[in-house]
Amino acid sequence: MRAAPSSGAARRGGAPRPAHPVLWAAFAALTAGAVLCVLGWYGVSGERFAERQLPYLASCTVPGAALIIAGAVLYTHGRSALAASRVEELYGLLVATAPTAPPASAEAPVAASDDLLTVPGGTLRHRADCPLVAAKPQAVPPDAEVLARGGLAPCPICEPPRLASDAPRPGAER
Repeated sequence: MRAAPSSGAARRGGAPRPAHPVLWAAFAALTAGAVLCVLGWYGVSGERFAERQLPYLASCTVPGAALIIAGAVLYTHGRSALAASRVEELYGLLVATAPTAPPASAEAPVAASDDLLTVPGGTLRHRADCPLVAAKPQAVPPDAEVLARGGLAPCPICEPPRLASDAPRPGAER
């Protein structure tokens, strides 16, 4: 069972997304490793003999390189964990169940107006209160000639009244 993210609602308002703690650890390890490598290089560069350079390599450069590798691994893990948490948040938003009203009866019409509209370049005729054209200002009444020759099919959503041109043509559905 997946738990819904608790901070999803707060983020929708534009609040910045907090960084994942593993990413902070990765940045700290990378920074510490870089500092140790620089210190080791500085110590090695000041010594003339190899036997005096080895302590700097052992105490600074090698641990610094190890911290850089560990930081890179943590960074990769943190990014994948952050991506997984974002996917979980999106999943929660997509499947969130809001309290819904009881379903409308199947007999209730989607649209009831007898006025017809069409969208320029469209192939369907709609009722004026059809949800597909109700919010479109470019929807206009269809041309009478186009309706007479059957150039517009009825919308399957609002099911406008049948016209004489809607009669099946012989041999059209074979």
